[in-house]
Amino acid sequence: MLRFLIGRLAVLIPTFVGVALIAFSFIRLLPGDPVMLMSGERVMDPERHAQIMHDLGLDRPFYAQFADYLGGIVTGDLGTSIVTKRPVLDEFFALFPATVELSLCAILLAVAVGVPAGVIAAIKRGSWVDQTVMGVALVGYSMPIFWWGLLLIIFFSGYLQWTPVSGRISLMYFFPQVTGSC
Repeated sequence: MLRFLIGRLAVLIPTFVGVALIAFSFIRLLPGDPVMLMSGERVMDPERHAQIMHDLGLDRPFYAQFADYLGGIVTGDLGTSIVTKRPVLDEFFALFPATVELSLCAILLAVAVGVPAGVIAAIKRGSWVDQTVMGVALVGYSMPIFWWGLLLIIFFSGYLQWTPVSGRISLMYFFPQVTGSC
């Protein structure tokens, strides 16, 4: 058992480095210049652009940037947000409770609907109920989650008008912020 765990941990490190390399490479391949993003629509002179590139370390070779990236991940320094100028880890922890809240609600809803539907489909095996549950599950599983999100926003917010299009509650009401998701 211990040998198995050590073998799995030995595979974990190269996998982590490989995934980090792929993600880092894809981010570098995307079009756009982070310095121009920071400056907005203002025109920046080339000297100032070069200085900011140097300050951010973007003028260094790819391998040096990747080594800094890995070092930051290992030490917990995820850098500073270009938008808010705050540490990324602080931004993460400020919004993480809202993510947990949303995830728990989704899990509870999925269990509350999925388990009874699965039990009914198993009891009525081969019937139209079983085929319907399997069809709905197949459609639900096959469509990307972001597409489901858009469809549900359109249905519940646009068509039924039960919920606001974005945010959690109406601006007419004031509730103290607990999870940071407002």
